[in-house]
Amino acid sequence: MAGSTWCSCCRPRLRRRRFGSRWKGDPVTGVLVVDDQVLVRAGFAALLRAAPGLEVVGEAANGEEAIAKAASSRPDVILMDIRMPGISGVTATERILGSADENRPRVLILTTFDLDEYVYAALRAGASGFLLKDTPPERLLDAVHTIAAGEMLFAPSVTRRLVEAYARRPDPGVVPPMPLDSLTAREVEVLRLVGRGMSNAEIAEQLVVSEATVKTHLNRTMTKLGLCSRAQAVVLAYETGLVVPRRSA
Repeated sequence: MAGSTWCSCCRPRLRRRRFGSRWKGDPVTGVLVVDDQVLVRAGFAALLRAAPGLEVVGEAANGEEAIAKAASSRPDVILMDIRMPGISGVTATERILGSADENRPRVLILTTFDLDEYVYAALRAGASGFLLKDTPPERLLDAVHTIAAGEMLFAPSVTRRLVEAYARRPDPGVVPPMPLDSLTAREVEVLRLVGRGMSNAEIAEQLVVSEATVKTHLNRTMTKLGLCSRAQAVVLAYETGLVVPRRSA
């Protein structure tokens, strides 16, 4: 991906409350399903429609349709196929999140391979996580609820491996970009540890502070840097040289 474009919204937020007649007034999570394979898309949609608390608000066969339907149906979560003809899932994710208001959807990437440069690019664009297409049904449903609640889906170690494989490396001797200058020393340290794939609990233990303090530092860091996901924080830590990829043996 050319350039560095970060989202303006960084912290998990309360989702818009959607009400459907099938759920007798209970709030439900609206999901847009995007996949160019008809049978795959239909299978995901059928599974979601049968699950309590979820409502399929639309289906799209390509990136262009996804962008249009995201604007019209305003889903809470988008299941996005990463590789599609024409506008890819990466580009669609970038455009959808870039044009959304404060109620931007959470994007869950569907992929065939976990270490995929397209997945990395999507995380950099603001996607909240990814799943393999052969994920068991119950895992997919759990993932949708997790994403809707504002959480990230993948393990920090997986994010780290993705970034180490595909992140652009800063040139030796080049001073890191200015955004880090706005951070306090503690915020820089937290960002570095996040970049290394550590959880909030692990960071708290290493810095001998509470987990709530770590969350506060991370939220402030993401606000200052205009990041909308933890994955973007990991990417930035590598691309600024704050974390140096390990060399392969």
